[in-house]
Amino acid sequence: MSDQLENLRAEDLSIGDRPLAIPSELPILPLRDTVLFPNSFMPLAVARTSSVRLIDDAIANGKLIAVFTQRDAAIDEPGQADLCPVGTATHIHKMFKLPDGSVRLIVQGWARLKLEQVVSSQPYLRARVSAAVEDVNDADQLEIDALARNIKTNFQQVVSLSPLLSDDLQTLAVNIAEPGRLADFIASSLSTISTEVKQEMLETLDVRARMDNLNRILIKELEVLELGSKIQSQVQSEVGKNQREYFLREQMKAIQKELGENDDQTKEIEELAEKIEAAGMPDAVKKEALRELDRLSKMPAAAAEYTVSRTYLDWLVALPWNKRTDEVIDLPLTKKVLDADHSGLEKAKDRILEYLAVRKLNPSVKGPILCFVGPPGVGKTSLAKSIAHSLGRKFVRVSLGGMRDEAEIRGHRRTYIGALPGQIIQGLRRAESKNPVFILDEIDKLGSDFRGDPSSALLEVLDPEQNNTFRDHYLDVPFDLSEVLFITTANILDPVPPPLKDRMEVLEIAGYTEEEKLKIATGHLVDKQVKNHGLTAEYIQFTPDALSRVIRGYTREAGVRNLEREIGSLCRKVARRRAEGNESPLEITPDVVVEMLGAPRFLDEEMEERTKYPGVAIGLAWTAVGGEVLFVEASRMAGSGSLTLTGQLGDVMKESARAALSWLRTHAKEYNIDPDFFKNAEIHIHVPSGAIPKDGPSAGVTMATAMASQLTGRPVRGDIAMTGEITLSGRVLPIGGVKEKVLAARRLGIHEVILPKQNAKNVNEDLTPELRKDLIVHLVSTIDEVLALALQPVSSDMRPQDGKKKKEEGRSEVKSGRPYSPTSPA
Repeated sequence: MSDQLENLRAEDLSIGDRPLAIPSELPILPLRDTVLFPNSFMPLAVARTSSVRLIDDAIANGKLIAVFTQRDAAIDEPGQADLCPVGTATHIHKMFKLPDGSVRLIVQGWARLKLEQVVSSQPYLRARVSAAVEDVNDADQLEIDALARNIKTNFQQVVSLSPLLSDDLQTLAVNIAEPGRLADFIASSLSTISTEVKQEMLETLDVRARMDNLNRILIKELEVLELGSKIQSQVQSEVGKNQREYFLREQMKAIQKELGENDDQTKEIEELAEKIEAAGMPDAVKKEALRELDRLSKMPAAAAEYTVSRTYLDWLVALPWNKRTDEVIDLPLTKKVLDADHSGLEKAKDRILEYLAVRKLNPSVKGPILCFVGPPGVGKTSLAKSIAHSLGRKFVRVSLGGMRDEAEIRGHRRTYIGALPGQIIQGLRRAESKNPVFILDEIDKLGSDFRGDPSSALLEVLDPEQNNTFRDHYLDVPFDLSEVLFITTANILDPVPPPLKDRMEVLEIAGYTEEEKLKIATGHLVDKQVKNHGLTAEYIQFTPDALSRVIRGYTREAGVRNLEREIGSLCRKVARRRAEGNESPLEITPDVVVEMLGAPRFLDEEMEERTKYPGVAIGLAWTAVGGEVLFVEASRMAGSGSLTLTGQLGDVMKESARAALSWLRTHAKEYNIDPDFFKNAEIHIHVPSGAIPKDGPSAGVTMATAMASQLTGRPVRGDIAMTGEITLSGRVLPIGGVKEKVLAARRLGIHEVILPKQNAKNVNEDLTPELRKDLIVHLVSTIDEVLALALQPVSSDMRPQDGKKKKEEGRSEVKSGRPYSPTSPA
């Protein structure tokens, strides 16, 4: 088809010279992203069903059609508003039908047309059209002739510089004498002009204006082509320069060799070869190192690649390919070290001792991937240090908080300037051992962005089945990580992706009791802060009562980080006292604590006072920083049967409140509550600390108790706290974070808690004997049992009649005050 198009162009545009008789009504062929100018040839592809029908009818009726460009090429069935106002009367020269039903055409534009009115749209567009006559002013003839000469000259230069335009176009353009036809021909030949610009030129009937616009376009196109040619010349010149420099360097290298001036580089290569032999690399890695060394020896020292290659070899020889720390597996000694460094944390200690016991029996066992999860300040990182100390291994720590680049784990490829291995390989180089204790801190703080996802890169690192062939992007050789004892830490597990979580053995570390905090402060924190502040034990002494006052009145946390700060604050004030000349020893007592630190920040709330009136219940909640005590308040007022929930409650917590209300409405008669109380009343539930978002199902029993208290007029006991999820049938379902919640209750002086019966195993396993001391745990399975325990007694006529004996037995059990034990029927 392209050959036939060239032949038609070569016949000159004689058809356009004969007078035309354009009908007043023509079929319309819409064009997408194409403009057809008068007196120009163009191949067209027609695929629309309506357009194929149009072509068939046109072939049978004179081969004359009108083509108009669409304003929006995405429209499949354009109307008059979707077509440009000026088009072209077109003659169909050739038609080729393809097997898929589409049609290929070769057409010639004859004259400009104006679109007057679409008269029909079926089976294709037909419209009334009129000739668009060009406007030629005799006064502009001189300027038009000058523009024609400039246009021809500029077009010749554009054709000579552009590889997309045929040289035959220059000859065709020179032989066109009519200015309007010249402008149309050149505009149709330039493929770099946008459709919008071509349509604007088609619509420009003033010949002088059209030629002026075309001249500006050609000048701009010529500037772009000249700039591109200049850039191409510069690139070719630069390539030639680099080749010249390479040959000169090779000659210089030969001259230096003859003069004996290349001894330093030779010595450097020999030293690297000795280090490669002594590094104990695997055969595949050694082969790659020797290949790179051979490449380095043939490279001039002044070359840019020389430093890159030398740095790569330095990394290879510096890694501990065969260096290990001789570990001492002494279980009694390890237990002694762990107990001396940390109070509590029994689960984590037992798991480490179990791993060491297995390793002692089977030295080739792969190390576990442990994940310590717990609130801030409970000793997750320091526990990992103690593990390394007890094993006699090196210790490496990498903080993952805020890490967003996958290359931080796997490294950058050597093609980048300043590339380095990832943090895993860097840590092993710092440790100078291939079996250190490697802690990945704050794994729940990992991020991801356009640079990759570091958590995905950790999937291989933390998989014992894969990490024996870990391949860093920078090294590009396998490194065995199977002997590394990886330990990760996190505050919460929710942000950790499930595949990564699946590769780790999670050990939850709960907060400390007051007794454990006192022991930690006495055994570790006081001595550390006294030493850090330049004091001695002879000059300052802390009494146990003073430390208890600090724990209760100035900190409220699961860990001991703020406790250490407060002890440090006391030491600073004593250090200032001594620096000012007062050398007398000082004993820190509770009164001295208040004098130095001011009034206590946290006061033990009077629970009885808070729950004196009906509608207030004490609940227990779990947070990322430990357990918390929540007060749930319920109020009843005149209204039209609505439930209002405030305190920044999440969706799950709101659903629990609705479930509790539905259960109370269902069982209203059993508790002497008017069954129609909700018709003329509004229930408002509020959880204080409204600025803090709250969610979760474990507050269900607390909200049910608060509403029951408000509706029955019976206050809730102020010495009991509760937690548990409820159902519409009145069952109490198990919850998580039992130890953290019990610790929160003890911090506020509450020694009686209500827990779901299905959490009995957590009470047995998670609560230490010290924590269960003076603690009464009630295990319940229904809301009835919760209300019987939590609501204060009333006269017999207000109690539910059904199940009275059962509730009286439950009440008597509470009154006995018998602490819970695994064998008790609580």
